[in-house]
Amino acid sequence: MLTLYGLHNCDSCRRAQRALEAAGCTVDFVDLKQRSAEQGLDDALLDRLLEGADWRTLLNRRSRTWRELGEEERSDLDEDSARALMKSRPTLIKRPVVDDGTTLIIGHDPDGWRSLIDQ
Repeated sequence: MLTLYGLHNCDSCRRAQRALEAAGCTVDFVDLKQRSAEQGLDDALLDRLLEGADWRTLLNRRSRTWRELGEEERSDLDEDSARALMKSRPTLIKRPVVDDGTTLIIGHDPDGWRSLIDQ
């Protein structure tokens, strides 16, 4: 079973889910925005994502949310400040994130997904 973290309205996330399911994988989809609105983005999930990927890789600097941040929020980032931003604004997490329990594949990466499927 794979867990796909993303947003329901994200085209890349939908493509990833379709590709993984077409390859015969069972996919548990977790909408980061919905989860954050209902429960807040919990520390355990954020810890898991940051264990599997460097914060610089996980932080989506191409998102609209990033562009809407003030200059003071974007400058002088370190792991702690990036973590706080992603916790408060989960749309800053690059997506999709595919998790097989041991490995994370960040972003649109069909070759990486195939490597998870072929294990």
